[in-house]
Amino acid sequence: MRRPVIGTALLALVLVTAPASADPTDPAPSRGDVRKAERRAQGAAADVDSIQAQIDAANANLEAAAVAAQQAAEAYNGARWRLQEARKAERRAERASRRADRELGRVREDYRDTLLTTAGSSPDLDAFNAALDSDGFSSLLDQRNAADIVQGEFEEERIAFEAAADDAEDAEQVAEDAASDAEDAAADALVAKQDAEAAVAAAATAAQSVTAEKTRLLRRLARLEGISIELAEQRQAALEQEALEQAALEAQHEQAPGPEQPAPQQPTPEQPTPEQPDDTEPSDQDDPVPAPPPADEGGAAAAVSFARDQIGEPYVWAAAGPDAWDCSGLTMGAWNAGGRSLPHYSVAQYDQSSPISASDLRPGDLVFWGSSSSSSSIYHVALYAGDGLMIHAPRTGRPVTEESMYYWIPPNFFARP
Repeated sequence: MRRPVIGTALLALVLVTAPASADPTDPAPSRGDVRKAERRAQGAAADVDSIQAQIDAANANLEAAAVAAQQAAEAYNGARWRLQEARKAERRAERASRRADRELGRVREDYRDTLLTTAGSSPDLDAFNAALDSDGFSSLLDQRNAADIVQGEFEEERIAFEAAADDAEDAEQVAEDAASDAEDAAADALVAKQDAEAAVAAAATAAQSVTAEKTRLLRRLARLEGISIELAEQRQAALEQEALEQAALEAQHEQAPGPEQPAPQQPTPEQPTPEQPDDTEPSDQDDPVPAPPPADEGGAAAAVSFARDQIGEPYVWAAAGPDAWDCSGLTMGAWNAGGRSLPHYSVAQYDQSSPISASDLRPGDLVFWGSSSSSSSIYHVALYAGDGLMIHAPRTGRPVTEESMYYWIPPNFFARP
């Protein structure tokens, strides 16, 4: 960032040795006086640089707190999404367990009827019924006479009964495991919510602290430069905006081609490769790069239009409309308007979309920020609007806006729903 000029301070320090009402007969400033004035000017310049460095550090602290809050908020969205998936799995397992129990009951009745019919003329019928009523099928199958009955044509029914019993037991265990997983997911979601609340509160505290610190530093800067506090604040804001725009321009130029991200390839059946003679030269051509998936023009246009209609509405973490949004809530709502269902979680939105490169971006595509090269580190998402612009819900204190996708940290993941 460019540093402000301190000509006013230097001039004041030099003029202190030559007052306007000085008598012409007064002696000229000595070399020592000049050196003192120069040292004072240098000290003032050093103070200005130090103050500016402290302002930059305060801004960096604020940015770090904001990123931490975004990461915690998206971690909570992820925990909620996993809880929803766990509860869906629990419900599916419960339904499967009930179906298995019903099937076991049906097979048990069929098996019982078959055994009773076959044993109807047997002198052991009374013993058979007693065993059936007292100990159930397990002890019945242990009886020698029951084993004789189920021989031959009834072996298939016995196997069906045992298989149904095993299926019912397995389904019950799966349901119990799913219920346990759902409980764990609920506990994780609660912890993630508490972490997000703490991170958002810390970001708010940091914002207040940084604002107070910058005000104090700008007062010192204004005194050193002999200007008003209002002018110092305006100039600082202009310098910061200029630095952001310059950084965005540089990032856009650096990322113009975009790092290639492999698009998912459909598996193809292996084809036999004809044998080649040993002297065959390998091809100099590279394997063709898979083309990005075609954009859904109608759905993408609807998504961009929806997102643009939300501009100005506040950011609220974990919100998904209708009057407040967080980053993944906005992109979920936008693509819901475009006819595509996405989860309220940026990592899952990337996983359920087709990766593309920055150079392949089309309006409606998704732009992501991650803290590493792994997509599991994604913590922010925006909707690409075209011409290098994006629409997103940035963070607490900043409403939904449309701006350069390079205004901030350069994005490092891109995908097409």
